[in-house]
Amino acid sequence: MKHGVWMWMLLASVVGVVSCSEEENSPSSSEQTWDGTVRSATYSSELGENQVQVTWDDSAQVVISSNLSGLVSAEIRCGAVTLLADDSLADEVTYTLSGTSSRGSLYMDGSYKATFVLNGLTLNSTDSAAINIRDGKRIAMKLADGTTNTLADASGGSHKACMMVKGHTEFSGGGSLTLAGRTGHAFWGKEYVQLKSTVGTIKVTEAVGDGFNVNQYFQMNGGTLDISGVGDDGIQVSYKTDDDDNIIPLTEDEENTGEVLIKGGTLAVVVTAEMSKGIKSEGDVTISDGTLAITTSGKYAYDNDDKEYKSSVAMKTDADMTISGGTLTLKATGYSGKCIKVDGAMKVSGGTLSANATGASSSTYGSAKAIKATGALTVSGGTIIATASSHEAIETKSTLSVTGGTIYAAGSDDAINSGSTTTISDGLLFANSSGNDGIDSIGNMTISGGTVIAVGASGAEVGIDVIENGKLTISGGHVIAIGGLENTNNVSGTCYQASSYNKGAWYGFYDNGGTLITAFKVPSNSSMGTPMAVYTSTGTPALKAGVTVSGTSYWNGNGYSSCSGGSTVSLSTYTSSGMGGGGGPGGGRGGK
Repeated sequence: MKHGVWMWMLLASVVGVVSCSEEENSPSSSEQTWDGTVRSATYSSELGENQVQVTWDDSAQVVISSNLSGLVSAEIRCGAVTLLADDSLADEVTYTLSGTSSRGSLYMDGSYKATFVLNGLTLNSTDSAAINIRDGKRIAMKLADGTTNTLADASGGSHKACMMVKGHTEFSGGGSLTLAGRTGHAFWGKEYVQLKSTVGTIKVTEAVGDGFNVNQYFQMNGGTLDISGVGDDGIQVSYKTDDDDNIIPLTEDEENTGEVLIKGGTLAVVVTAEMSKGIKSEGDVTISDGTLAITTSGKYAYDNDDKEYKSSVAMKTDADMTISGGTLTLKATGYSGKCIKVDGAMKVSGGTLSANATGASSSTYGSAKAIKATGALTVSGGTIIATASSHEAIETKSTLSVTGGTIYAAGSDDAINSGSTTTISDGLLFANSSGNDGIDSIGNMTISGGTVIAVGASGAEVGIDVIENGKLTISGGHVIAIGGLENTNNVSGTCYQASSYNKGAWYGFYDNGGTLITAFKVPSNSSMGTPMAVYTSTGTPALKAGVTVSGTSYWNGNGYSSCSGGSTVSLSTYTSSGMGGGGGPGGGRGGK
């Protein structure tokens, strides 16, 4: 075998295997139990082939199938169990771990895929990681059905995490696993991590570093993952690295490195540290199903590496984000905190996304926003509810395209701010600003379909604002702009206006044939003394005040699919002279 006495001496320093007390430092006989001296495993023909059983109680015991003699060996000292699989091993071995130890740990090294079954295991290591698997192949980590498993590592060590896996980790099984990372992360994986659809519950209760730190990609297909009590990020996924943290060139089958993929299950993350992220990914974030609840309360701090202030974010990606399904509830309560920050493009085609940023904003330290994308933002389906109490609710530094879905955005600055052209061709959109414009586009804006309610704040702000020398074109759909329109260069048909309206009142908006387009509520922060622009591509619109709403609720309760009653509102032809000011350069344009 390649693993001999010299290997054990080396591993003794790596995993922190030391005597349990000073009295145990002296040489001792081979017949030792729980006295700190080295013991070996028992080989048994009673086990099925390719099986290893490790049990902790008053002493650690290892039993190995007879057919693995010469292929798998074990060393036991002070509750620290080291398993060594020879390079010539060509069959998958199942390692079943059970029992309880207040000073136990497991170290495994090998070069062939393996399965580990946690079958009622409690390990509290005093000198190392609780489990450290240095096998670089696929590691199936099964939580035996109906069992409770708890791992805690030693504090103040040099190891990376409570549970460490060098290879690909695949969690399955209906049991539960609780991790406490007292030196670094709760879980560290050098390569990808998957939570299979059959997995039970994994809970991180504490970590000095991240809850899950993954160096290839993280994929969740099912189960429950609950992370709290961490000193850094909930889940951090980085590009694949070697043991010295150098980036490894990608192969063709590793193109998704750095990615987070949520395809099912329940994910709950609470992070409180400065600059912390609920999910932080260097690659793409893709969510197609599942239930996510992520809350961050940490405030901004100065990043010495990047030489800039950074804030806490519920979901952050250095690349692109795609949401096509699932239910996401994101909250950011810290100073300059954000719910979503995408350095690339963001696409939403399905699911329900609720993003609520309640922290304060600063021009120096960053703005608290619900959704911020550096690249293009495209919405073609799903439901978005985005609110920000001290800045913009939704911002893209690039183009905004809405071709479907339901959007409600409410911010104290612009409710929605686009850094380039804006196009709306379908969908239901309600943009409500309490301190600036409803929708502010730094490029040209075109509305060709859908239903748009845009609310400017009291004062010289407008419902829809287009940058000076830009062009607003309305060629279709249905539009209500409380506070008026800015730079309306081209309207197909006639735009009308209501010269007066009541805050907090419900209105029915009808097309030329008397069919209800939507029932909507005029927000209390709306701009009074300026007109409500009313447009429908079907001809002359109608507006009724004081209606009784019913049917399906949307727009965060500010819209309904049905209504009755009400009194007819007098409409006249809209003129730009009646608008409430130019809107100016929206306050969010310089925000971080």
